[in-house]
Amino acid sequence: MPIYALYAVVVLIWGSTWFAIKFQLGEVAEEWSVAYRFAIASACLFGYARLKGDRLTLPRSDYWPIVVMGALMFSISYVLVYFGSNHITTGLVAVLFSLIVICNGVLERFFYGTPLDSRLVLASIVGLSGMAFVFWPELSDAELGDGALTGILLTLAAVVAAALGNMAAIRNTRHGWSVVVINAHGMAWGATLSAIIAIALDRPLNFSLSTSYVTSLLFLAIFGSSIAFGCFLVLLKTLGAARSSYVSVIFPIVALLISTLFEDYRWTAIAAAGVVLIVAGNWLALTRTPVRSDGDTDNNNQS
Repeated sequence: MPIYALYAVVVLIWGSTWFAIKFQLGEVAEEWSVAYRFAIASACLFGYARLKGDRLTLPRSDYWPIVVMGALMFSISYVLVYFGSNHITTGLVAVLFSLIVICNGVLERFFYGTPLDSRLVLASIVGLSGMAFVFWPELSDAELGDGALTGILLTLAAVVAAALGNMAAIRNTRHGWSVVVINAHGMAWGATLSAIIAIALDRPLNFSLSTSYVTSLLFLAIFGSSIAFGCFLVLLKTLGAARSSYVSVIFPIVALLISTLFEDYRWTAIAAAGVVLIVAGNWLALTRTPVRSDGDTDNNNQS
């Protein structure tokens, strides 16, 4: 599948998961919902890999990065975002989490020596400015008390956790293993750790049989996890961590479009200007993109 098609799939699916997650909150503890989501996703991926005839086991000598990736990407970062969302608005969470673009660039430079592209830095500044414009009403009304500071710190910790998970994912994709099998193992570990966190925090073990909960859970597990993360790992291998993570800047636009249709979101001039900036930053980030091959980069133009 072409790179831009993969990018579009990730943006469209993750943009819609914001709406689906709302139906997961309330009756079931967040940690258990995360555990259920990735347990189902892992089972689906293992089943798909078996049908394809892929080898389901991975070498023990190189297995620890799979565990790290699973714990960080599919458990800790999600749990921290849920915790942070209890203290600050979703708009502020979205703006803060978009900092992963810069965090990924810095960590990729530190761990793998990848140059920090000045064009991507400019794209990040433009895109983050657009995010601030889009969510300005929420940001301007936010009360930055002790609770808000807690939410900000938890969300920033989630950003670092997700970025470190991406670094482990880069290492995993360089072995030539099946992306499906990598994600299946990683999600199994993420589900396990989320369950352990729920037990440690004494969260009641329960499940909701409501149509909205079950439907949203299946959507998040199959589309938001199994499919989207598979596409994302391919992007990660091809574009590098910083550019592939730019989806976190653009998919809130999809979330807002869905909110316009189902939640009566009202657009403002400043929000429209923010979308223009986000699209401009996205164009800067994805044009003249070096294609990665066996850990190296070149200057092939993907525009």
